[in-house]
Parts: sequence; C-alpha cells; structure tokens
Amino acid sequence: MRLFLLLIVSLFAFMSSVMAQEKPADWSKGKIEELLALYQDFHSHPELSFQEERTAAKLAEELKGLGIEVTTGVGRRGVVGLLKNGNGPVVMLRTDLDALPVVEATGLPFASKVKAKDPKGNDVGVMHACGHDIHITTQIGVARYLASHKDQWRGTVMFVGQPAEEVGGGAETMLKDGLFTRFPKPKYALALHVSSDMPTGKIGFKAGYILANVDSVDINIKGKGGHGAFPHTTIDPIVQAAHLIVDLQSLVSRENNPFEPAVITVGSIHGGTKHNIIGDSCRLQLTVRSYSPETRERLIDGIKRKAKAAAISAGAPEPTIELSDWTPATKNDADLVERVVPTFRRVLGEENVIPVEPSMGGEDFSQYGLAGVPIFMWRLGAVSPDRLAGWKKEGKTPPSLHSPFFYPDAREALITGVTSMSAAVLDLMPVK
Repeated sequence: MRLFLLLIVSLFAFMSSVMAQEKPADWSKGKIEELLALYQDFHSHPELSFQEERTAAKLAEELKGLGIEVTTGVGRRGVVGLLKNGNGPVVMLRTDLDALPVVEATGLPFASKVKAKDPKGNDVGVMHACGHDIHITTQIGVARYLASHKDQWRGTVMFVGQPAEEVGGGAETMLKDGLFTRFPKPKYALALHVSSDMPTGKIGFKAGYILANVDSVDINIKGKGGHGAFPHTTIDPIVQAAHLIVDLQSLVSRENNPFEPAVITVGSIHGGTKHNIIGDSCRLQLTVRSYSPETRERLIDGIKRKAKAAAISAGAPEPTIELSDWTPATKNDADLVERVVPTFRRVLGEENVIPVEPSMGGEDFSQYGLAGVPIFMWRLGAVSPDRLAGWKKEGKTPPSLHSPFFYPDAREALITGVTSMSAAVLDLMPVK
C-alpha cells in the first residue's frame, strides 16, 4: 500500500511538473475544441451595445468557475475579474463584448439569427461582424491557461469585459464607474483585434498611433423653402450643402499637412421632400478621422468655418453644428511594444510577427491609455491563407470587418490569440 501511495504521489508530482512547463501554444492547441464551442456560442448569441446581458453573464460565469474574483455591472454591463497570484504587477486584459446591427449573411451553421431593438426602437439583425466573439473567447482561453499554470507568473491579472466598444462609450463608462479606483490600477493594459485581411497564424504590431481619432459631426444647413419654379424667392439649402461638401475636401488637400493623415467623409445627406419643392433645411452627417490632437482640432474648426461660410455666401441663417461620439486615437506605448514583441517572435516565429501600418479606424481602448496606463493593442490574423489567396485570384478583396459576409477562421485565430496574449502576460509578470 505504501508503495502504491508513493507511486501516486510521484505521478502527481510528475504531472504537476509537466503542467508547469506546458507552453501556451501547446495548451491552446490541446484545448481548441472547447474554445471553438465557446466561440460558436458567443457568435450565435450577439447583443448590441449596452445590451450585453447574456454575454456579460457568460463571461462572468466562466471567470468565476476558475476561482477568479468577479464584479459585474461595472459601467452598466462591464465585467471585471481579478486573478491574484502573489506579489507582482497588475496587468489588464481587455475584451469588448458588443456586436453590430448587421444581418448575418455568412451561411455558417451557427450563424446569428438574433433580432433586437436598436436605441431608436427599430428592429435590426445583430451579428458579431467585428470579431468580438473571438476576443471574448481568447480572454477566456487566457484565463484558463493562467489559472492552471500559476507557477509561471506572479501578480494580479485584471480581466475586463467592456461593453459598447462599437459606439465608443463603453471604456469611458467603465472608467467613470471606478475601473481604476474601485479596482487596482494596472501597470499595463493589453488587447488584440482581429484583422480581416491578415492571414491566420500572424499578428501585426505598431508602436505609437495605430488607430485614429473618430468624430461624428452633424450639420443642419438652413434655408428658405418655396416652389422649385421660383428659386429666386428661396434660399436653397441643398445648393449650400453641395458647395460645402466640395469645399470640405480642401481641408484635407490644402489646409492639412500632407504628412499628417486626415479623412473627412460625408456619409449621409438628407434634404427635400419632392421634385418641385425647395426645402427649409438639409442635414449632413460626417465622420472625421485624424491622429494628433492638433490635426483633429484643425479639422473640426475648419468644418465649422466652412459651414458658416457657405451660409454667409447664400445669405442663409447660420447652420447648427453638433459633435458626438468622439473616440480618441489609440497610441500604443513604445516601451511596452518593444518589450513584448520579442516574446511574440519567440512563441510564434519571426516570420509571423510583422510591423503594420496604422489604420483610420477607431477603438475606445485608447481611453485606458489616456487614463495613464501604458497600452498595447495588436492585430490578430483571422482569415486563412487559402481563403485570402482565393479572393486574390478572383480579383476580389476580402469581406471587411462590419460586413455581413465577414467571418474568421476561428480555430487558427484562437490558437494564435491565446498563445500571444498568454505569452505577453508571462513576460510582463515573471516569477522572480
């Protein structure tokens, strides 16, 4: 009997040693079927911004099951989990929870059939068309790995499930609800985001600005309505709008430094009701993209100036101009990037870790950087090389994020996502 017990103890010690030595890549490959099942569940049950009740509850349940201290309802739908493992730094891992008002057209067997009410009360389809389902599953995979491999790291991992990234309000809401005062303020914050045109197995990085300032601007141009046959008795707001739309482009082409990226897009114009009626107003909706605060301020001031100038030129009342939904530019901390990228190269291979160009897309992960925490968001290849090659051969571009046809090749994306993020945590939280 004593010999039997000794054998059992020896076997347990051996297995513990093997577990302690197990690397993130090997672990994620061994657990991929479990992670795929989770991913498909999240994909099939998407929820709109600030409506992420089921998603937040499932994430909280998964974290609690690992012995993680979980708080829910932070910033309305946010989840915060603290995995404590002795003395060491606090490292925050953030995932976004929300989906988009898009009717899925992927044809996947687990495609979303969810319908929901948007903030205006409209019935809309809902889809994880931006890969947040991959992000959530990756975070759960990393949590499972770290909880079962505590010999490999020291400190506190802060798992943040953030609502409402798609409308640019979730990070700010969580911060206002005490994310960095009710809970430990992290030394570093990490996140990843799927890329629709990068092959699976690869990740992309950039120090400094990687995503842009995003501003929404609404301009209500005012005129004087009347009969289309007697234009001289009116002040035509649509003509004003036409002049303004053309003139706005000179803010980028003639007033902006060519080495400072800037985009002004008029995404919507609404005016008039009938062929022969000149209306009283015309409404424009703009998205404005930039990186530096100075360029952002110059563009916004220029939009206001040119809108007022168009009205003065037409002898019209001054337009109303409203700004909303500002998402600040995401600026990766250079020192943090320099520290973590060699780890990525070691675990993924030199050829699979590539520098990338910045994007004019936006992400409110930036808010945590503005709150004083060094941040690093990297891009995760999400589409198989074969699919990318097929589109290229046909002269087509891959479906972009937010497309009803976008879907990731989840198996390889999750393995790379869990491997890269777990390895980054081990690097930042070493056992001393």
